Amino acid sequence: MIHTVRFVLYCVLFLFAAVTLALSAVRIHYTTHIPPYDPTNYGVQFYDPVVVELLVTSILTVLWAPFVARTIHSRLEHRFFSSFAAELIGLFVFFLLWLVGVAIATNTSNPPEVGVYWGNLSSCWFYWECRTLTAMLAFAWLSWIVVFALLVTSLLFAIANKAFREPMHGRWDRRATQYGDMSMRNLP
Repeated sequence: MIHTVRFVLYCVLFLFAAVTLALSAVRIHYTTHIPPYDPTNYGVQFYDPVVVELLVTSILTVLWAPFVARTIHSRLEHRFFSSFAAELIGLFVFFLLWLVGVAIATNTSNPPEVGVYWGNLSSCWFYWECRTLTAMLAFAWLSWIVVFALLVTSLLFAIANKAFREPMHGRWDRRATQYGDMSMRNLP
């Protein structure tokens, strides 16, 4: 049951990261191709470093999520790369990447001392640029939430089953394995 939930969460993560990727690419294209008399930044082209960070994070997530989902669904076992330890290391890295990206992007909506100021995003929804930023920020937060849920779920499963070195698909029977201890194999 838990492997099905994790598989679905990885599919959802892939979709959220793909949407964040597209919205980040749209934002970068807009800011690097501003028309001369556009009111944004007085027509001067620029790019937001936080949008680049979200773009890179979403690209990495879009590449990583299908690999893990396929490993879980197809019960693939490739030494260390398909173990719970590898999954947890990857999820922790993505947890930090998404958290840094969304924290900086959310703080960009407030007037910072240094950096790009997006302004109050809730008051400018009639501009498509503002809607793009709002949607990008929302999907980035949703991606972080899914990564957090996957991290907690996989960590709790690995701790409860002492499965850090076991395959991440989580569908193995300790009583049938030759590597488990004797007390586990003799249970009814």
